[in-house]
Amino acid sequence: MSDVKFSKEHEWIKLEGDTAIIGITKHATEMLGDIVFVELPEKGSSVEKNGNAGVVESTKAASDVYTPVSGQVIECNQSIVDDPSKINSDPENQAWFFKLKIKDKSEMNNLMDKEQYDKFAKESSK
Repeated sequence: MSDVKFSKEHEWIKLEGDTAIIGITKHATEMLGDIVFVELPEKGSSVEKNGNAGVVESTKAASDVYTPVSGQVIECNQSIVDDPSKINSDPENQAWFFKLKIKDKSEMNNLMDKEQYDKFAKESSK
């Protein structure tokens, strides 16, 4: 997952051309516990960097989902709405949340790579 970047809010983002695929990290699912509900942004809506783009609820807590970059939502993953437990089993692959047509690729520059994120996640969970 070398082309994947991570935010301090525990989202991951993978860029494929002008499309950004966004989800929450494995670390986030471990902190949340069993996920029972997810709310995604509306297709066609615009989201701003670090803006609220959804909600995820678990048996422990509810948490906002933020978008690490600005853009327009072009697709949402209905399968995780239908079965939120998929997020716990495969958070960084099949259980992506939404796809954006990215507005400004330079917004990716301030995000962490896998090694930086792993260190951040380890330190933040102490």
